[in-house]
Amino acid sequence: MTELINILFNPLSNGIMTVLTGMSVVYWLFMFLMGDGVHLFDADADIDLHPTPDVTDVDGSHDIATEGGDHVHHHTDTDANTEPGFFAKAMDYINVGKVPIMLIVTLFKFIGWIITIVSSLFIDVASWGIKSVFILIPVFIVTFILMHFLTKPLAKMFKTIGYNGEESHDFLGRMGKMRASIEGKKIGSAEFIIQQDPIRLNVVSHNGEKIGYGDDVIIVDESKDKKYYYVTKEITIDNI
Repeated sequence: MTELINILFNPLSNGIMTVLTGMSVVYWLFMFLMGDGVHLFDADADIDLHPTPDVTDVDGSHDIATEGGDHVHHHTDTDANTEPGFFAKAMDYINVGKVPIMLIVTLFKFIGWIITIVSSLFIDVASWGIKSVFILIPVFIVTFILMHFLTKPLAKMFKTIGYNGEESHDFLGRMGKMRASIEGKKIGSAEFIIQQDPIRLNVVSHNGEKIGYGDDVIIVDESKDKKYYYVTKEITIDNI
C-alpha cells in the first residue's frame, strides 16, 4: 500500500496528475449522487466551434456593413470568412462539441495520468526533484494527439444518439450596460451578466439611435453573420 501511494504521489509530476484525475472522479461521483447523471453533459462550459458573436472586449466603435451590403470598416481582425483560429482547430481536433466537454477533460486527465505514472516507472523522474513537472509537457502533447483517436468513436456514438453539442447562451432579451457609445452603424461593446459572470458582446444600435456609455440596453436581435447583436435602450421611468 505504501509503495502504491509512493508511486501515485512521487515524483511531483505523478502527484499533480493523481490529484487532477481524483478531482474528476469526485466530480462524476458528486453528479451521480446528486441525481444529475442524465444531465451530466449539460453541466459543461459553453463551447461552440461554429461562428459565434465576438465576446471580446471592444472599447470604442467601428463601422459595420448594412443589410444592403455596404462596405465593412471595423478594425477587428475577425471576418465572416476568416478561417477558424488555432484554438478552435485544436478543440475540433479532439472533437470538442461532438463529445461533451467534461467527458473530454476527464479522459484527457486519465490518459495523461496513466502516461505519467508509466513514464516514472521507466525513467528516473524522481531524481529530477521539482523539475519533474517538466515531463508533463511531452505527456500533454502525446495525450492531446491520442485524444484525437480516442474521441473519434465517442463522437460517432454521440452523433448516433442525437447529441448536438453544448447549448450556447441565448442572449436575446438579456439586459446589460453599455461599455462604449454607439450610434448609427457603429459597433461598440456592452456588458451582460450571464450566470453571475460578466460577458462583453459586440453590439449595434437597433434603429441607429445614439446609446451612450453606461446606458442600460436590451438585446433585441442578432446579426445574420452572428458577429454582433442589436440593442435598444432599456425602457425605464427615467427615459420614458
